[in-house]
Amino acid sequence: MGVLIPFFLLFFFFLLLLTHFFFQFWRTKKLSHLISFYRNRNRLLEWFTELVAESPTNTIVVHRLGSRRTIVTANPSNVEYILKTNFFNFPKGKPFTHVLGDFLGNGIFNVDGDRWFSQRKVASHEFSARSLRKFLMYTLAEEVYGRLVPALEGVSYGGSVLDLQEILARFSFNVICKFAMGSGNACSLDPCVPVSSLWRAFDVAAAISARRGAAPLFVIWKVKRLLGVGSERRLKESILEVHTHVMKLIHEKKKKTMKNNEDFLSRLICAGYEDDVVRDMVISFVMAGKDTTSAALTWFFWILSHYPDVEEKILKEAEANEPLNYESLKRLNYLKACLCESMRLFPPVAWDSKHASCDDMLPDGTVVKAGDRVTYFPYGMGRLEALWGLDRFEFRPERWFTGGKWSEVSPYKFPIFQAGPRVCLGKEMAFVQMKYLVVSILKRFKIRLVSTNKPTFVPLLTAHMAGGLKIFISNREKRK
Repeated sequence: MGVLIPFFLLFFFFLLLLTHFFFQFWRTKKLSHLISFYRNRNRLLEWFTELVAESPTNTIVVHRLGSRRTIVTANPSNVEYILKTNFFNFPKGKPFTHVLGDFLGNGIFNVDGDRWFSQRKVASHEFSARSLRKFLMYTLAEEVYGRLVPALEGVSYGGSVLDLQEILARFSFNVICKFAMGSGNACSLDPCVPVSSLWRAFDVAAAISARRGAAPLFVIWKVKRLLGVGSERRLKESILEVHTHVMKLIHEKKKKTMKNNEDFLSRLICAGYEDDVVRDMVISFVMAGKDTTSAALTWFFWILSHYPDVEEKILKEAEANEPLNYESLKRLNYLKACLCESMRLFPPVAWDSKHASCDDMLPDGTVVKAGDRVTYFPYGMGRLEALWGLDRFEFRPERWFTGGKWSEVSPYKFPIFQAGPRVCLGKEMAFVQMKYLVVSILKRFKIRLVSTNKPTFVPLLTAHMAGGLKIFISNREKRK
């Protein structure tokens, strides 16, 4: 009995410490926020949108047990401060790069400081007007008319159901692979043919990496990675496949003379970068172009199916600016307004995070502590009455015009392509690709939805439509 008394005393003392621990966390709302986070885990976007809309500053602070203090803002003044005014205090940060480090390594989207600056300087040469013209004339035209249109015609004749999201994703993957690596035919556009193993590896790696960042407790994925089990085992296998493929291309290109350096990979090799740096930069490029435009276009075509009058206006504008080339695409402002309006409601990247290097204060008075995760929230911003008015939930392309002329909107109100020093280098390329694709499809085909149910918006590294976009597609009669 005498031996048991010290044991019971220690156990009682442990219970007191445990009770005190949970009480302290409850007082700081960390435990309660963790419970709320778990309850809303399947509707995080809607939950955060509700919270920022209710906040007088459109900014909230989230505490989660086992996670960093997180500031989520939909305030344009804050967004400008984070992305531009005090840019150097809000890098991606080690927590972000740690989550994506296994997959993206030291590529441009996962580094800060000098590494980021040097890679951005090299990459900026890929997006000159001359490069975009070549991209349109050779890569896009060849992929659209040589592969996409024939594939869609085959489906239209058969009358079968097509998952437009998957076809657009395959197409975008082929385009970015050809642009970044000079490697075409990466994925068949025949819906009856399974996707390539490389496409699948990129997809799995991106999805699991995104779930790391959204995990209620980061320690869970870290333990799984340590043990090499579950999703972390699949992530490791997918990354190995991607790395192996890109390294093989690097070694093959090094054996050639490469007098005509027509792709990004060849130019990086000729610039003298080490193989692992080239690999990481190319993977980042592929990830940037693989799903963003296809995600934007998937939701665009879903919305467009509800507005035949808008579709007619797009076709008339395109007919008035034929033939399609770099200059005429720039004049398609109504189509650009439709694309922007669609991305306002369904942004390809729903939110993006930085990590504060030092203590700070946002313009709305929100206190930022060193190490805080600071997230700006395009999805929520597109649904704020204060920014877009009472009709914020409506698809209305006319809101992008003033007096009948195109009206530029502040990138801090509409940060779909980021803004400031990190503004997306491929913004113009994305609009060229989306406009060209929309006109090429609408001129030849009519699209009808299989289901009238509203699809679910799923945010990962890039958002997608749960279950895909199932459509019937038929040939359009020639317009007079």
